[in-house]
Amino acid sequence: MDLKSTFETLKDRATDLAQAGVAQSKRLAEIAKLKAANMAEEDAIKKAYIEIGKLYYAENGAAPTGGYAAACERITASKALIETNQERIAELKQPGDPEVEAAAEEIETNDEPVETSESFEEPSAGEEKQD
Repeated sequence: MDLKSTFETLKDRATDLAQAGVAQSKRLAEIAKLKAANMAEEDAIKKAYIEIGKLYYAENGAAPTGGYAAACERITASKALIETNQERIAELKQPGDPEVEAAAEEIETNDEPVETSESFEEPSAGEEKQD
């Protein structure tokens, strides 16, 4: 009978461990699902911030107030640089060059903003890039 008792004890322990593992898996799955939902909401907030910024710039970009002035000036300067670059691209294009025309069309149709960092600096020739 002692062997049967030991077997039952091991069986009960294995069952308990399996149930605990299932509970842990469910808990971790729910955490992952909630984190994914939070990331989606944060993305929605960022898109709303971008839309607010676009609306503000469209309405007040020429005469921004307060803390918006520096950001509006950066946008205006970037737009001017883009225009200068577009003019230079037009000068460099050769009529009938299909690769240049296809690449230019792709660039012109891309409305997504590109995020840049003002503090980005290329490492000099002797320096290693540090992350």
